[in-house]
Amino acid sequence: MNPCLSRSSAMFGLFILALTGSARSQAIPTPESVLGFRVGDDFKLASYDESIRYFKALDAATDRLQLVEVGRTSEGMPMYVALISSPENLRNVEQHRALAQRLAHPEGLTDDEARALARDGKAIVAIDGGLHASETAHAQHTIQLAYDLVTEKDGDAARMILDNLVLVLWPSINPDGQNMIVDWYRANLGTPYETSRLPRLYQKYIGHDNNRDGYGLNMVESRVAVRTMRHWEPQVIYSHHMTGPFPATIWLPPYADPISPYVHPLMNRMMSMMGMAAAEALEQKGQVGATHMGTGYDAWYPGYIDYMNAFHNVVIMFSETGLHGSATPQFYTVNDFPQRNRDLRPGTLHSSLWKGGWWRLRNSVDYMLTSSTAVLELAAKYREDILYNRYQAGRDAIATYGDGPPYAYFIPQQQRDPVAAVELLRRLAFQNIEVQQLSSAATFEGQSYPAGTWVVPMDRANANLTHQLLGVQDYPDIRQYPEGPPDQPYDIAGWTLPYQMDVHVVAAGSPLSADVTRAMRPVVGEAVSWNTEADAAPFDMLPGPGFNTNAIAAGIVPLPGRATGSGSGLYVDMAQNNGFKAINRAWREGGRVGFVAGRPGSDGNAGSAGGYVISGLSAASVNALVADLALQAERTNATGVPLPRPRIGLYRPWAASMDEGWTRFLLENFGFEFRNLYNADIRAGDLRTGLDVLVLPDMSPRQILNGSAPGTVPPRYAGGLGREGSRALEEFVRRGGTLVTLNSSSLFAIEALHLPVKDVVGDLDRSEFFLSGSIVEMTADPSHPVMTGMSERAKVMSAGSPVFTVTDDFKGSVLAKYQPAGSPLLSGYLIGEQYLNGFATALDVHYGDGHVILLGMRPQWRGQPYGTFKILFNAALYSRQMAATVSVNEGFWEAPPAKSEVKKDNPG
Repeated sequence: MNPCLSRSSAMFGLFILALTGSARSQAIPTPESVLGFRVGDDFKLASYDESIRYFKALDAATDRLQLVEVGRTSEGMPMYVALISSPENLRNVEQHRALAQRLAHPEGLTDDEARALARDGKAIVAIDGGLHASETAHAQHTIQLAYDLVTEKDGDAARMILDNLVLVLWPSINPDGQNMIVDWYRANLGTPYETSRLPRLYQKYIGHDNNRDGYGLNMVESRVAVRTMRHWEPQVIYSHHMTGPFPATIWLPPYADPISPYVHPLMNRMMSMMGMAAAEALEQKGQVGATHMGTGYDAWYPGYIDYMNAFHNVVIMFSETGLHGSATPQFYTVNDFPQRNRDLRPGTLHSSLWKGGWWRLRNSVDYMLTSSTAVLELAAKYREDILYNRYQAGRDAIATYGDGPPYAYFIPQQQRDPVAAVELLRRLAFQNIEVQQLSSAATFEGQSYPAGTWVVPMDRANANLTHQLLGVQDYPDIRQYPEGPPDQPYDIAGWTLPYQMDVHVVAAGSPLSADVTRAMRPVVGEAVSWNTEADAAPFDMLPGPGFNTNAIAAGIVPLPGRATGSGSGLYVDMAQNNGFKAINRAWREGGRVGFVAGRPGSDGNAGSAGGYVISGLSAASVNALVADLALQAERTNATGVPLPRPRIGLYRPWAASMDEGWTRFLLENFGFEFRNLYNADIRAGDLRTGLDVLVLPDMSPRQILNGSAPGTVPPRYAGGLGREGSRALEEFVRRGGTLVTLNSSSLFAIEALHLPVKDVVGDLDRSEFFLSGSIVEMTADPSHPVMTGMSERAKVMSAGSPVFTVTDDFKGSVLAKYQPAGSPLLSGYLIGEQYLNGFATALDVHYGDGHVILLGMRPQWRGQPYGTFKILFNAALYSRQMAATVSVNEGFWEAPPAKSEVKKDNPG
């Protein structure tokens, strides 16, 4: 061949490639041509609606992007992912998805077969535009990232990405919140409140906690996200977040200690590799200030929507880019940095430092674009290794639980609350965790299990997630120096679902016998909606290959409802949370509800529980309650003490509270009628005229009293209850109302109403006492109406919770207490058990003609602890009529010594 001709042909090919690339770029709309501004411009934010309008324009203009609707939000907005890859890959995308599924569930695969699949497959990488809408840059950067990829802006690097992987790009996982934040910003642009916080949660119920619902799956958006990830089974997920403080401009893996022992080492290694690769790419572009998560961001809790996927053997790339809560430029000096960082001294994990100056939204967007592209390039380059690693991690999990305990979990149908077991198992099934059921009775390890018992086998690729959710957590004691303060968990330390949900679960300590395996059958069912008729995300969307996880979740059903005895009324054991749905439904249908008092105990023992009686309904309506709600109840002609439907209020502060949102979600979900009360409603006074019960969510006394500082938000939203509101609450209780305070809001009530109660642990430092996000055991008195349905030895979530003792002028009842000796810790981390021993966790304080219910716990924490929902629900029903049934259990509690007399044992 003529060398000159060869060179000419090559140059001509490059020329044609450049021309076609240029033509492609010209045919594809730029973001500014649709949005009207450049992504990241000062004072400009694209709403979710505008973002999707641009993605639809891309979908129409290029064969490198397909926009797919995957579900609906809590407010009914459509949720989308954009599939971005080469035209050929997108034509064959179902083949690539099937291959990803096979490697994710490698039962029966050999190493050679898996290696061949890895050679042939394309990596699937998911990148999201963020969950936290107030972190504004990530949902802007996805717009630019999509354009840069489909136009091959980076040339060969972009083509390598498109040829070797399929990108599943979420414009945003929180569409409702993105619109809320943008609307708020635009409404205040050019005013003194341009950068003020949105005075409501940026999701219908839970705001920032939308990244804490990864296994709870209470929110529609969570289920859409999880279902989509299980549909595509990406090998890599990159979740973008934003934070401060400077001079770190972006935080990247490796994570801080402790890391979960149930994430495969290959996943952790690749997470760290991607973090380092992103940091190097940033340095190459002169984007200084990257650091790593060696402090602060641990990898312990599985409840994050993103990190939960690590237990499915997915590489989780996570970053926190310099905080920019709006599109308004901010100027920083060294004096704005934390004191420890003002010397601008580089370190091993922070080798280049940003020294201050202007920081703009575009800076955050550019840092995200660089790190996203670095992750995509690495995934494309090491495509085969990433695919094979997914197989290897699953293979190793199957071998681990095939050779050692727990070999399986048994969950009987008969439970204190049979529906709670169903709620737990449906959440597992939704995660593609296999659930089976015994078709006949079997005996195993000396215990008999009847037909219908559920079995979760553990020799499966995703068994580490099962172990994380059903097992007990023992958070390690990490300190900077011996006897120093503990290293605080980034989120929580213990979450064991059987404890939270009060579900009896038995771990198999030996391999399953032939009798058990012969009796096991896969659970199957028809696809139905999750939880409520209003749910916009039905189970039957995006079914995966193999077993249909959505149908399995629908096939997990409780024992049929059953009412024994005779009579026109219905006595309901309130161990069943659905009993509260029955009560509220009976009131709606014109029925009557009465309360049957429990019997107080003696000699320091708890009493027996009372219950509720439903009457005044037709036989058909009663039968429907039993059947629809799977109630285990007794027919009766008794009526109990008549209870009018209480008028319930829930405090809803303008300084938005996630705990308020969770409480609102649960009250709505269980059929309670209530109204939200804002600051002005409470400050106006005369609350008793329209209310019987008022619930204060878990908030600090300062937040409740002061709210947002004047000048930081528009005047309407500034301030809290103030002294005026405190006096209104005092009058409300004195006139016979019930004030229910959840966790830290109890401290507000103690101070504002001058209650004869003290917090035992309030002024202890972390080296003396530490209990943050852990499950502990308390002794409840079920004879008190607020504890109706609770078992005497109850498991509760404690997270920054007060511990009560009382003074001599206390009048009322102790509802629950810690045991006088020993550690109450069941799952998580505790220092200073002696400061709990014998003290109270819940009180009914008599105050004038009313009551203050102080709850030193989180009974409705993130919608998870089904075992303690009833404490909140009973408290919300605790009217004067119910309070009149109480006989004080005088011997139930004896105050321990004063805190100064408590022996200070060695911490831990």
